[in-house]
Amino acid sequence: MAERINLNADLGESFGAWRMGDDAAMLEIVKSANVACGFHAGDPLVMRQTVATAKRCGVSLGAHPSFPDLQGFGRRRMDVPAVELEAMLIYQIGALAGIARAEGTAVTHVKPHGALNNMACTDAKLAATVARAVRAFDRDLILLAPALSQLVIAGREAGLRVVEEIFADRAYLDDGNLVPRSQPGAMVHGAEACLRHVLDMLEAGALISIHGKRLSVKAQSICVHGDDAEAVATARALRDGLRQAGYALVAIPELA
Repeated sequence: MAERINLNADLGESFGAWRMGDDAAMLEIVKSANVACGFHAGDPLVMRQTVATAKRCGVSLGAHPSFPDLQGFGRRRMDVPAVELEAMLIYQIGALAGIARAEGTAVTHVKPHGALNNMACTDAKLAATVARAVRAFDRDLILLAPALSQLVIAGREAGLRVVEEIFADRAYLDDGNLVPRSQPGAMVHGAEACLRHVLDMLEAGALISIHGKRLSVKAQSICVHGDDAEAVATARALRDGLRQAGYALVAIPELA
């Protein structure tokens, strides 16, 4: 039996007249979508269109909540009191869940976006706030969290099902965190380079840092960012390459 793995993408990030990525093409390739909920990108119409397309393509649906940072695309660090952040996250998950219900489908997982995700990877208190918000909304939701992060620990301590994720198009530091986008070498460019990056980590059973350090991990899901100009080509190469390597691509609920 082929080993199962998930391929996901961050989508629904257009806003008003501003278009971001090719969601329709991505949803024909990936198995799960993390949909922006309006705080860093996305709007009600974009959310509804993305949900409807995901349903048609048989793609599982995740909420992709963030700090309230439209201008910075959710990539700026913010200091938000825990009680306020928890309410913000519940608000965003609820917005997508309501649209999903109207379209006859449901949200099955949550993945924090951008700076919120990065900060929660190393800040145990922030990670606990995220996990608490997800559990408060629906304890049956799955938390999609970066491998080896505080979010993984917090999710499990909160009693949530957790799926551990690695990134196809991002490089890693020696401590297992992502190389900051402001630093050289943060991004992995090109479909074939991304595929090799992923296959190397899967074969090693480890995150492999930019300096070659290996951190043991059992990756269950692979993310390709939908806002990258090469996103569709990268996602297609990953899908085809993973299948050729003997993996069966499945939606996140089939892993948890």
